[in-house]
Amino acid sequence: MTARRGRRPRPAAAPDTTRTVPMSLRTAHFVMPGGVDDPAAPSGGNAYDRRIRLDLPGFGWLVTPHAVPGGWPRPDGPARDRLARTLRDLPDDAVVLLDGLVACGVPEIVVPEAGRLRLAVLVHLPLGDETGLDPAVAAALDTRERAVLRAAGAVIATSDWAGRRLVSHHGLAPDRVHVAAPGADIAPLAPGTDGVSRLLCVAAVTPRKGQHRLVEALAEVRDLPWTCECVGGLGQDPGYADRVRQSTARHSLTDRLRLTGPRTGADLDASYAAADLVVLPSRAETYGMAVTEALARGVPVLVTDVGGLPEAVGRAPDGRVPGILVPPEDPTALAAALRRWFADPDVRHRLKAAARGRRTTLAGWPTTARTLATVLHHLPHPPRRPA
Repeated sequence: MTARRGRRPRPAAAPDTTRTVPMSLRTAHFVMPGGVDDPAAPSGGNAYDRRIRLDLPGFGWLVTPHAVPGGWPRPDGPARDRLARTLRDLPDDAVVLLDGLVACGVPEIVVPEAGRLRLAVLVHLPLGDETGLDPAVAAALDTRERAVLRAAGAVIATSDWAGRRLVSHHGLAPDRVHVAAPGADIAPLAPGTDGVSRLLCVAAVTPRKGQHRLVEALAEVRDLPWTCECVGGLGQDPGYADRVRQSTARHSLTDRLRLTGPRTGADLDASYAAADLVVLPSRAETYGMAVTEALARGVPVLVTDVGGLPEAVGRAPDGRVPGILVPPEDPTALAAALRRWFADPDVRHRLKAAARGRRTTLAGWPTTARTLATVLHHLPHPPRRPA
C-alpha cells in the first residue's frame, strides 16, 4: 500500500466520547472468528476482539459473544450454515457487532439480515488487502466486502488511514465510518538488554508481515552484533514460515535469528522487556498493535511507512518521532536504518527519549470501548417490515 495523492473523502470523526453513555445495560451480540481465544494463533484482531468483549460492559453494553469456527473469509458449507443460523436466531432489532473477517466474505448471508438487525462491522483489515492472494480471489473478496459494508448501519475502522481507505475504496458515506483505534496498556519500562543489540519482531509469520525482508536486511548487517527474536504464530502460512527458515539458513543466520512461535502473557512481556528495538517490516498494516505495545514500554521502533503504522508510531509531546520509518519491500533501506541505530548513540538516545514521551500519550482501551459503545448506541434502526 502506498500513500495516495490528492484529496480524499474523510470518514466521520469519532463520536463524541465525552458524552455520558447511558449505563443501563443493553445487549450487543458480538460475532467473532472461532479461534479468537486460541493462544496458538494470536493476532492483533483477536486481541482487539477479546479486549472489547471485556470492556464494553463498562460503557453500558452487555456483550453476548458468538464465536463462529470456520476458514474465514472463505468458509466451507458448515461454517456458512452456522453463521446463517446464528444471525437468523437473533431477535429483530438486535444490536450486532460483526468482525469483518467473518462478515465481509459472505454478503449473501449478512446483507439480508440488515433489513431487521442493527449491524455494525468492525474491519481489522480489508479482505482484498491480504498479501499473497490470487488477484481474482482478491477482487472477488473486495466485491463481497463492499456489499456487506454498504448494507451495514455502521462501519468501524482501526485507524484514520483505514477509515479514509474504506470510504474512498468502497464508496461509503463518510458519516457511517467511524474510527476506534486499538488501545494500549501502559506497562513497566523495558530495561532492554544492552541498549542496542536485541531486536524483536512481534507478528504472525505471514507474507504481509514481511519477515523475509527482515532476514534479507539482517544479512546485510551481519557484521553488527545483533540478535533477533521473531515472536508470532507459525501456522497461518506454514509454507511461508518454511521459506523464512530456509532464507535464514541460507544466509547463515540461524544462530542469531530465531522464530520462537507465538507468545502471550508473561512470556510476551519478557520478550518486550528484553528488547532494545522493535522491528516491524510489514507490507500492509491498518494500525500495528505491536508498535504501541512496544511504545507502552518505552521501546523505540523501526517500521515500514505503510497504512496506519505512522499513526501507531505517532509523536511524543515535544513532537519527536519515537521510531524510524522506512519504505516497504526495501531490505536495503531497512539495513541502512539498522546501521544508523547501531552507529550513532545520539540517535538511540533521541529515539528512546521520544518513545518514553510517546508512552505518556497513548490512549487506553477504555477510550476504544467508549467509542464503540457510542457507535452501537447510535446505530440506526432497520425499516419496520409489515407484519
